[in-house]
Amino acid sequence: MADVTHSVPGVYVDLEDLIALEHRDRRVSFLPRQPVHSLLSGRFASRMRGRGLNFEEIRDYRAGDDVRSIDWKVTARLRKPHVRVFNEERDRQTILIVDQRLSMFFGSRLAMKSVAGAQAAAIGAWRVLSVGDRVGAIVFNDRDLVEVAPRRSRATVLQILCAIVAQNQALGVGRDIVSAPDRLNAALARAERRALHDAVVVIVSDFDGADDATRKLVGAMSQHNDVVAALVHDPLQSDLPPSASMTVTDGELQIRLEVGRDSVRKRILQATEERLRSVFAWTPELGIPVLPLSAAEDIAMQLRHLLGGPPQHHGRGGGHSRTEASLG
Repeated sequence: MADVTHSVPGVYVDLEDLIALEHRDRRVSFLPRQPVHSLLSGRFASRMRGRGLNFEEIRDYRAGDDVRSIDWKVTARLRKPHVRVFNEERDRQTILIVDQRLSMFFGSRLAMKSVAGAQAAAIGAWRVLSVGDRVGAIVFNDRDLVEVAPRRSRATVLQILCAIVAQNQALGVGRDIVSAPDRLNAALARAERRALHDAVVVIVSDFDGADDATRKLVGAMSQHNDVVAALVHDPLQSDLPPSASMTVTDGELQIRLEVGRDSVRKRILQATEERLRSVFAWTPELGIPVLPLSAAEDIAMQLRHLLGGPPQHHGRGGGHSRTEASLG
C-alpha cells in the first residue's frame, strides 16, 4: 500500500511530479542569453559565459585564412604571419546543488521549501537538457550527499530527479533527523572540485547555516564559473503569527511550536533576517545573481517572471492557504 503521507500535496514530491515539469515554461533558463525581462539580463549579461569560441592554437598563416585572425604580436616576433585558431564551444555543463535538509522541510501555505526547491531544480535540469548542454547535480540532506556526473541525456536528468525524490521523501517529523547546517558547505566544496571553469552552478537552498566559509566557497567558484543562487524562503519565517503557538505537521504527525514569547519571536526573526541579508549581499559583493523563490507561490510562475519574461495574467497557483504551518 502506498505511503499516504507522501501523497499529501505540497509536503512531498514524487517522480511523476518532477517529470511533468519537463514541458512547463520552456522559456525559463538559468543559462546566458536571457530575455530582456530576465533577472539575469542587463547587469549580469556581460558576466554570463555563453557558448562561444575556445582558443585552440597559433599556427602559420595559410592561404584562405581570415586576416582578422592574424596574431600581430607573434607575427612581429617570428617575422612570419601567424594566426590564432579557435574551435566552437560545443556545450557547457550545469551543476545543480539541491538542498533537501531538515531546514527545508517548512511551509506555511502552498508547499514545503523542500518541495519548492525540488521543483526549481527539476525545471532547471529539463531546461538545460533541452538546449543540448550537460547537466549534473549534487543533492544533499543532513546525512547524505549524492553526486550525479554531468551528462547530456534524459537518463541523467531522471537520475537527478530520483535522487531528489529519495531525499525529499526521507524528510519528516519524528524520523530522528538531526539538523546539520554544515552540510551546505560540504556540498559547495564538492561542487568547487567539480566545476573547474566555465560551468553554470545553480544553488537551490534556503542557505541555512551559511557563513563566511560559504561566502568564500561561492566566491571562489564564481571566479571561473557562472554561479546563480536560488534562495528558497517561506514568508511565515519573516512574519510569525501573533498567537502564542502554532500547529506544525508533516501531513501525518503534528506538534505545537511556541512562538508567542517576545524573546522567542525576536530570536527567530533576527536569525531569518541575518541569513537573508547575508545571501542577498552576494549580488553587490560578488556579482552573483540571487533569485528569491517563495514556497508560498507557484515555482514555475516565479521562475518565468524572474528568468523567462513578463508574467502571464491567469490564476495563481498559490491562491489558497493552509490553516496550519508545516515544519520538520
